[in-house]
Amino acid sequence: MKRIFILAGGYSKERKISLETAKSVNSELIKDKNNYIKIFEPDGNFITKLRKFKPDVVLNLLHGRYGEDGYIQAILEAENVKYTHSGVLSSSLAIDKEISKKIFTKNKILTPKYIKFSFKKKINKKDLLRYLNNKIGFPIVIKPINEGSSVNVFICNRKNLIKNLYKLKEHGEILIEKYIPGREIQVAILENKVLGAIELKPKRKFYDYEAKYNPKAKTEHIIPVKISKKKYKKVTSAALKAHKLLKCRGVTRSDFRFNNGKFYLLETNTQPGMTSLSLVPEIANFNNIPFKNLIEKILQDASINK
Repeated sequence: MKRIFILAGGYSKERKISLETAKSVNSELIKDKNNYIKIFEPDGNFITKLRKFKPDVVLNLLHGRYGEDGYIQAILEAENVKYTHSGVLSSSLAIDKEISKKIFTKNKILTPKYIKFSFKKKINKKDLLRYLNNKIGFPIVIKPINEGSSVNVFICNRKNLIKNLYKLKEHGEILIEKYIPGREIQVAILENKVLGAIELKPKRKFYDYEAKYNPKAKTEHIIPVKISKKKYKKVTSAALKAHKLLKCRGVTRSDFRFNNGKFYLLETNTQPGMTSLSLVPEIANFNNIPFKNLIEKILQDASINK
């Protein structure tokens, strides 16, 4: 009997998606009678529950802050238990959009121009607009430095920037980057190998939270991606390089924009979703890896120290 401790829910704004992921994964795992599974949230009694359950492996399905930023990983390592996905350092580097961009840039992976913006200083509208126009150029994207699932991400022009900027004031610091138009292509890496790629055509402005998780948004998924073999190799190689640079484990998904023959890496996600609308399971299934087998591969890659 394999004792699997599923971690889901949590405190981030992606709690609902994490629980949906856990529901989808659990429905597959319970088909194997040799699996004994419990789903837990990381509440105040989390460590007591973990010790009492004595898991063979922790399947970390948390998203966002405290779940994929190295926080929960550090606790699991302190408890000396096997857990899935990337470790403490890799998780903290990948979720920090500023640090990961510095790593990408240093290693010649193309990423949009950006600056870090702090709300500590008083905002002078004219000066800020002038500075951003000279430094990056409009339109721009504003986003939290350490959130996922496109939570609180806005595409801004000169007119709506300040209004949208104040919506992110609670974060203290945010990332402002150049908006790159073009095709949205995402690449999955599994076990340090390219799993595959998928193109998205959202009906909305971009592949935001609604486009990702609301079936009514009707985002078109295109697989295989209609690009040349040379371009396919280029984008998948960039995703694999980012995965390895961040020293990730298990599965990751890297998000790109394809514009004027160039691929711009937006970010690498260390714990991509596993719901019915999620991209990694879709890519895996296209490459003859059923959902159940994908989960098993992720579990097999679990370790105590990463």
